[in-house]
Amino acid sequence: MKKYEKVFQKDYETWYGENEAYRKQVAEDPDRLAFHLMPETGWMNDPNGLCQFKGEYHIYYQYPPFEPTGELKLWGHYKTKDLVTYEQCQPVLFPDSDEDAHGVYSGSAFCENGKINFFYTGNVKLFDRPDYDYINSGRVSNTMYVTSEDGMHFSPKKCLMTNSDYPADISAHVRDPKIIKREDGYYMVLGARDKESKGLVLVYRSDDLTNWKYHGRITTENAFGYMWECPDYFKIGDKKLLSTSVQGLEGGIWEDRNVYQSGYFEIEGDILGEYKLSEYHLWDYGFDYYAPQSFETEDGRRIHISWMGMPDCEEYSNPTIQTGWQHCFTFPREIFEKDGKICQRPIRELEEKKHLVSDVKGMLAGEGYPVYEMTISDITKNRFKVILSEKLILDYADGKFRMHFTDQDKTSVSSGRSMRYVEVEEVENLKILADTSSVEVFVNDGEYVFSTRYYPEVYKLQAEAVGAQITLSEIM
Repeated sequence: MKKYEKVFQKDYETWYGENEAYRKQVAEDPDRLAFHLMPETGWMNDPNGLCQFKGEYHIYYQYPPFEPTGELKLWGHYKTKDLVTYEQCQPVLFPDSDEDAHGVYSGSAFCENGKINFFYTGNVKLFDRPDYDYINSGRVSNTMYVTSEDGMHFSPKKCLMTNSDYPADISAHVRDPKIIKREDGYYMVLGARDKESKGLVLVYRSDDLTNWKYHGRITTENAFGYMWECPDYFKIGDKKLLSTSVQGLEGGIWEDRNVYQSGYFEIEGDILGEYKLSEYHLWDYGFDYYAPQSFETEDGRRIHISWMGMPDCEEYSNPTIQTGWQHCFTFPREIFEKDGKICQRPIRELEEKKHLVSDVKGMLAGEGYPVYEMTISDITKNRFKVILSEKLILDYADGKFRMHFTDQDKTSVSSGRSMRYVEVEEVENLKILADTSSVEVFVNDGEYVFSTRYYPEVYKLQAEAVGAQITLSEIM
């Protein structure tokens, strides 16, 4: 497939029919995951259109199925009744119109009156323009709209806004619409970059979901990164959170972090009026985490899912490229408040899939467990060490929790990953969720979370924490 040639559904169907051997090659890769979402072939990035509709969950995602390096994007689709076991569906949105010819980019879902309303960014790059610079000229970011009554079949596309509808001081980088409903109407938040390279969120208002007018913007007094992607706004208890993925943070603590960050501001006041933003809190301190999106379940939980990857990263990679696929999603997490702190935990539906293997005090060693959950609780000496597959170390000492690899070569278990850490006064408990080539670590009931991909040759466990209870459960 050519990188910037439109892709129609019939093109995909023809390609799919001709590439059974490719699918078989990917399916046989030993690094494939047991219960995390991943692409059948090719590449996966941002989660899109997350929703629960008529009792069923729908998860869409950025999906170039043709190759593993993330070129021309369409929307892939999974559905599930329990967020643990999934049914793969046909892709639903293709870059087949003039308004999204270079990619069906990220967007969200809003359910109302028996219908799912989808909003996404249609990407167009005008390479033939002499002033093309990718930032201010030569790129078109169209806000697109489609609807569905079943999550499978979609209405014709409608372009709601294009570059001329955004404020004059905004660059060509505007994307990732998310809808907020209030008593006085609907509001849309869009990630943006202004012409001075300051990150912000644009806010638009509508009475009918199709006609939108500029309402305002959300940003910091001084520039905090040059681009705010994937904006999301919701409440957890009494806390109001603006989640966004920030590009362009440099210096200080950011030198020890990822190339881009995903986190949230707590909001004092009203983001649609007078407001104050707190400091920026990271959702995840590990290596592979970006572009989270959340939704509310029918039973009132706030669930979010993220791309377990990192864009524009030169530090580390994934060897699965060699077998024709790359990336996955984090396991779905519930966001909740505990003692005034925002925390995350794996969704409760996972409990039914666990089988207890070992329950010991102080020390655990084992071999041959690629898919499991380990918990360390009642840590009494505030010191512990866990070694996964001989190369990935989780430890706590001298006020610092660390995730680090003993071998950081790009051909090793780490594929180039080094160390990530957070300073914390006390570690009381730890939950490790491991799935073949992924690890997610929840510290202090999810006050801090670390996510990483890794690629073991052997699966060995070693955990030591004086006085603590250590439990190991296989996930079936």
